[in-house]
Amino acid sequence: MNPANPADAPTRQALALDAAALRQKYAHERDARLKPQRNAQYIGTDAGFEALEDDPYIEQPLVREAVDETIDVLVVGGGFGGLVCAANLKKAGIDDFRILDKAGDFGGTWYWNRYPGAQCDTESYIYMPLLEETGYVPTEKYAHAPEIFAHAQRIARHFGLYERSLLQTQVAEMNWDEATRRWIISTDRGDVLRARYVFTASGPLNRPKLPNIPGIERFKGKLFHTSRWDYAYTGGNASGGLTGLADKRVAVIGTGATAVQCVPYVAQYAQHLYVIQRTPVNVGERGNAPTDPAWAKSLQAGWQRERMHNFNGWIEGVKAEKDLVADGWTRLFYGVRAGWIPTDGTPLTPEIAMPLAEQADFRIGSEWRERVAQTVKRPDVADGLKAWYGVLCKRPAFNDNYLPAFNRDNVSLVDTRGAGLDEIGEHGFTHAGVEYPVDCIVFATGFEVGTDYSRRSGFTVRGVGGKTLAQHFENGMRSLHGFYAHGFPNFFFLGVGQNGVKPNFTDMLTEQVEHLVDLINTTRKVGATRIEATASAEAAWLQTLVDKSQMARAYLAACTPSYFNDEGGDLNKSWIANNYGGGTLEFAQLLKAWRERGDHEGLNVQ
Repeated sequence: MNPANPADAPTRQALALDAAALRQKYAHERDARLKPQRNAQYIGTDAGFEALEDDPYIEQPLVREAVDETIDVLVVGGGFGGLVCAANLKKAGIDDFRILDKAGDFGGTWYWNRYPGAQCDTESYIYMPLLEETGYVPTEKYAHAPEIFAHAQRIARHFGLYERSLLQTQVAEMNWDEATRRWIISTDRGDVLRARYVFTASGPLNRPKLPNIPGIERFKGKLFHTSRWDYAYTGGNASGGLTGLADKRVAVIGTGATAVQCVPYVAQYAQHLYVIQRTPVNVGERGNAPTDPAWAKSLQAGWQRERMHNFNGWIEGVKAEKDLVADGWTRLFYGVRAGWIPTDGTPLTPEIAMPLAEQADFRIGSEWRERVAQTVKRPDVADGLKAWYGVLCKRPAFNDNYLPAFNRDNVSLVDTRGAGLDEIGEHGFTHAGVEYPVDCIVFATGFEVGTDYSRRSGFTVRGVGGKTLAQHFENGMRSLHGFYAHGFPNFFFLGVGQNGVKPNFTDMLTEQVEHLVDLINTTRKVGATRIEATASAEAAWLQTLVDKSQMARAYLAACTPSYFNDEGGDLNKSWIANNYGGGTLEFAQLLKAWRERGDHEGLNVQ
C-alpha cells in the first residue's frame, strides 16, 4: 500500500476479511501466552548473573578524585536523551551542568548494543539528532550501530560535553534538601553533587532482563546478553565475521527487534543456530540504501526538522503532499490510522469507523503473514513465524534478512507457542521433552520495563519528606505531562511515560527537552528556584490520560502479552496505555498552548 495514493485506501470491499475468525484466532494466540507470573517470568542480572551487566568495552578503568561541587543541572544518562538535553542547555546559556553515566562513553543504547547487525529502525536522517548542528549526514538510510555510536561521540565533542561528564560513574542516591532547594546526589565514586535541577535520561530500556527458565544457572557453556556481545568468543565485529562460531551450536532466545537484526549474522557463521521463540514478531520490508551524495548536497537549512515534522504527520494519519520518509513506518501507521477513511463523503460515525479501522489492521497483518509465506520455504517454519495479533500490539521490526535466514539448513526455529523452554541444563536446553545440546546461549530478551523505578534506574530518589519515587509510582506512574511528579521538585523525566510517544524517540526527546529548558529559563527570569507539580494537577492529568486512552486500552487488552501491556496484566502499569491518547501532534499543541499562556498551570513555582 502506498500511503501517498488515496486510491490504496481500503473500501467496504475490505470487509470481505473474516473479522470474527481473525478475532477468535488472535484471542486464542493471546490466551496461550498469558502467564500469571507477568513480569515475574523474567529475572534480572542480579539473580546470579551480575557478570552479564559488566562493561566489556572499557579499555582503561577510570581513575579520578571524588568530585564535590554545587551545580545548576545534573543530567543522568549519556545517551541521545542526555546529549540532546545538554546541547539545549548550552544553547539556552545554561553552562553549569554535569552529565553522569555508568558507561565508559556517550551513546546510551548505542554504547551498549554492539551486537552484529544492530542498526536504527527509524530512518537515520530523522533518528540521529542534531545532524545540522554537527554538520553530518548519515551514510545510509538506516545507519548501523558503529556509525550511530560515533555520532553520539561527535555531538559530545561538538558541544564540549566530555569536559562536563562523569563517566564510569553510577548514582547511588538522590535526596531533596528543602533548605537549599537542591538535590544532593551521591555516587559510587564518592562524589557529592548539589544540583538545582535534575534531568533523568537513563532511558526505559537499559537494564538487561533474562527469562526465568528452570536450570538457567546450571548452564556450563558460553552465555551472554545481546547488550554485552562477547566478540572475544564469537570473533568478528558488528559487521559480521563471527568465525569463532564455526564449530559452535548456538541458541538465540527471543525473537524481538534485537533478534531480528542479529539472527542473520549468527546464522551465517554458526555450525547450527536454534532460534527460541515464544511469540513471533511482525517483520516488514526494510529497504535500506546508501545516501545519495547529490541529495545530501541539496539539503537546505532546516531540512531535518522539516523531515521530522513530515514523518510525524504521516504517522498520525495527516497526509502531506509528499511522504518524505516513505518507509514501513509511515505506510503502517497511515494505513492503520487513516488509510481506511472513506473518500466518498460517507459520515465517519463510530459505527462506521471502528469496523473499518479493525479491518485495516487485519488486512495489514494478513499482508505481513503473506510476506512470511512467500519468503520462508518450509511451510511449517513459515507458519510458526506468522504473527497473530494486532499490528500495533508490539513494536514491529523491519528487516530484509531475518526471514530468509530460516531457509538455511543450519537454522532451526524452536517455536514454543508461548510456553517457553522446559529447562536449561548444563549442556543445552529442553523443549517439549526433547534435549538440544548447545555450546552458547545468547539472550535477545530485552530489558526491564515493568519493574520498580529505583531498580531500573539503579538508584533511590527521595523527595519531599523522604518519600521515594518508587513509593510514588507504586501503583503506576503519577506525573503532570509525564515530566514532573508531586513531591519531587526540580526533577524532570525524559522519555516515554504519560506524554506523547513518537516512534522516533530522539525527536520526542528533543521536544521534551526544549519544553523543559524553556520552563527553567522562564522561571529563572522571575527569580524562582523551585518547580513542583501540584497534587491536584497530577490527579487531573491522570484522569486526562484515562479519558484519552480508552481506545488504546481496549486495543492493548486484546493484544498478546508484551511490555506494551504489562505482559497482559495491569494496564495502569502499561508502558503504552498510559501515554497521551490524543496523539503526538495534539500533545505538542497542548505543550505549546501551555507555554504561551505563561501561567505555569499545574506547577507550584517559587
